[in-house]
Amino acid sequence: MNFKEQIIQGIPSVLPEAKPYPADANRAPKRKDILSAEEKQLAVRNALRYFPKQWHQELAQEFAQELKDFGRIYMYRFKPSYELKARSVSDYPAKCEQAAAIMLMIDNNLDPAVAQHPEELITYGGNGAVFQNWAQYLLTMQYLSEMESDQTLHIYSGHPMGLFPSSTDAPRVVVTNGMMIPNYSKPDDWEKFNALGVTQYGQMTAGSFMYIGPQGIVHGTTITVMNAFRKVLNKDESPKGKIFLTAGLGGMSGAQPKAGNIANCITVCAEVNPKAATKRHQQGWVDELIDDMDLLIARVKKAQANEEVVSIAFIGNVVDVWETFYEKEVFVHLGSDQTSLHNPWSGGYYPVDISYEESNRLIREEPEVFKVKVQETLKRHADAVNNHTARGTYFFDYGNAFLLEASRAGGDVMAENGVDFKYPSYVQDILGPMCFDYGFGPFRWVCASGNPEDLDKTDAIAAKVLNKIMQESPQEIQQQMQDNITWINDAKQNKLVVGSQARILYADAQGRMEIAKAFNDAINQGEIGPVVLGRDHHDVSGTDSPFRETSNIYDGSRFTADMAIHNVIGDSFRGATWVSIHNGGGVGWGEVTNGGFGMLLDGTQDAERRLKSMLLFDVNNGIARRSWARNEEANFAIKREMERTPKLKVTLANLVDDDILNELSL
Repeated sequence: MNFKEQIIQGIPSVLPEAKPYPADANRAPKRKDILSAEEKQLAVRNALRYFPKQWHQELAQEFAQELKDFGRIYMYRFKPSYELKARSVSDYPAKCEQAAAIMLMIDNNLDPAVAQHPEELITYGGNGAVFQNWAQYLLTMQYLSEMESDQTLHIYSGHPMGLFPSSTDAPRVVVTNGMMIPNYSKPDDWEKFNALGVTQYGQMTAGSFMYIGPQGIVHGTTITVMNAFRKVLNKDESPKGKIFLTAGLGGMSGAQPKAGNIANCITVCAEVNPKAATKRHQQGWVDELIDDMDLLIARVKKAQANEEVVSIAFIGNVVDVWETFYEKEVFVHLGSDQTSLHNPWSGGYYPVDISYEESNRLIREEPEVFKVKVQETLKRHADAVNNHTARGTYFFDYGNAFLLEASRAGGDVMAENGVDFKYPSYVQDILGPMCFDYGFGPFRWVCASGNPEDLDKTDAIAAKVLNKIMQESPQEIQQQMQDNITWINDAKQNKLVVGSQARILYADAQGRMEIAKAFNDAINQGEIGPVVLGRDHHDVSGTDSPFRETSNIYDGSRFTADMAIHNVIGDSFRGATWVSIHNGGGVGWGEVTNGGFGMLLDGTQDAERRLKSMLLFDVNNGIARRSWARNEEANFAIKREMERTPKLKVTLANLVDDDILNELSL
């Protein structure tokens, strides 16, 4: 069968031969053995329901072995034989172009050049899954090939429940991931119910088919690091020769050294997995690999002396780096961490003084010992950071739950009030007040033709639109505009594309709408092919995350999730091609609710109507919530939007004098 025939077939009519796992695959860690014997039978029973009864005897044994070996049933036998990558939208068998665009995005998320653990359908973060198993992938692609423009596919945590009649204005796909009853949303609940095959962790953009490789986080990290240096350096001082010390090179965290290069500093990024570090070096995302601490110290001191711009991957544990840099008096200007601490017990963070291989053995065979070692390391990690900050290092939490897990381990990371952390989230200090409150967030697009020339043209269109808007922008957002104009002008030379022909920049509602309309006009005129719009969930409106996206909400509502729910519902009836809502994300299962969308631009007037309606709401929903929380920048932004959009009327907060409250006897 050719590529199109395999997709149309879905679950094969003939049982395929079992296949060995590739020897060089970057395997997902074995998951916790948490099911009872009876529950393991249920997990196998659940897996077998995808297949005809005559296959059950053979597959039952195989799936039971997968569950024993990996802690999950991935159904690897059913992985398709064709190459998984983002093809041109015209290459997919589909009755409507919207469905073909979604197929393209799904395949991009599973491309081995993009995905962290592609054999297990995991895109990034150690557990950010597109689907739970290969049967779900096959059925979803089959449904999309059959879908007509008045049907909607509903996907429950990777499982395609089916095509339902809807309307041409409805989303073509509605995705949920991990939406648990609140009292069943602890980490072990994910382990149990994911092993049973009834829920999954979609992270943010993995389970919503909107991941575009590390480019997305490169941009966010670049903006963060640039502005962090602006906080700690004098205006006439350059980041050249200044150190940004961090950890993590797998999945999204692999973008850090590339971002450091763009920000013009020395980046030292520790990674315990040699395969992950080597992959990033081969891809050109990090300049140098070093696995010896003495060589690292010598190289860093030379780079400091010469005021170099260079990124270095250290194959080893970041705690050793923090401690040795302190001992050798290597001054660190910026410090952070991007290991997957939302997943601390299953390979998201590794203990110091234990080899990578031994740690993986402990995860499988002695999970409680591994947990103790991780928590001991977190306390050492916190102590080392504290030593550096006492010397003047600016440390920020990158929203990966480092401070949260360090506090749970007993690390010295709490503020004097015993409630807050002593170090800010990067959203609190940087992205929140400087970007999100003004409506600036990660707007992204994918050229569905797969043609690099289309990407070049969209870059030029976006740059032209931003330059025009900047001429009329108020002083409050001039820096944000200029940073993104610089970014888009340099995007191609920074070689950011991995997988699909995609791009990202930060824009507010006006910028997103005007760029999208310009794309749609270019499609209409035959200058470029169709374009898929989307964003990271890490944005103004899409995510309620008290330790990251909404960490600069101070009215007591940061632990509520109304905004994310309203966002995905509101996007769904305003024109999104697909919508998604997830429990869990970069800060952990049960710690965040986040939603996303995708929208196909096809050059029609209908697409223009949809983009104007949906993008306006998608951004201003969050600005309104931030304004109601009394955030000054958001108040400015929503008033400005109401002046531009007469039918937008938002409830504004009345400010209270502190003296009135201080006089109260409470």
